Amino acid sequence: MGRRVPPPLYEQITDGVRIRVRPKFMHDESEPAKARFMWSYTVEVENESQQTWTIVRRHWRIVDAAGRRQIVDGDGVIGQTPTLGPGERFSYTSGAPLSAPSGIMSGTYDLESDDGATLIATIPVFSLDSPYETSVPS
Repeated sequence: MGRRVPPPLYEQITDGVRIRVRPKFMHDESEPAKARFMWSYTVEVENESQQTWTIVRRHWRIVDAAGRRQIVDGDGVIGQTPTLGPGERFSYTSGAPLSAPSGIMSGTYDLESDDGATLIATIPVFSLDSPYETSVPS
């Protein structure tokens, strides 16, 4: 019996703010026959700087294998604007539906400090790969 491989982990650091993302294909939520492929992704934001930051906005770019693009902008994350002091972490899980069996996501978080400084933290580019993806013969 084969060992289950954990989903890949993607990581990016911007000026002391570390962002980790772990996407996971959701078999039970997907309907390949209806071109519906669903992923969850867990994001962890860790403040390794000496500054206190608040996540005030998010900006996501999602591109599926057919080249269809989605832009998702909004305040905070999952309805919250978490504040992270030095050494603190915040994590959440969200989801992304695609109409193709694979794609990529990337984005940024806008952060603000107590003293009015701003930081645009890069979310690592991560792939959304389902077992329904078919390889193109070369």
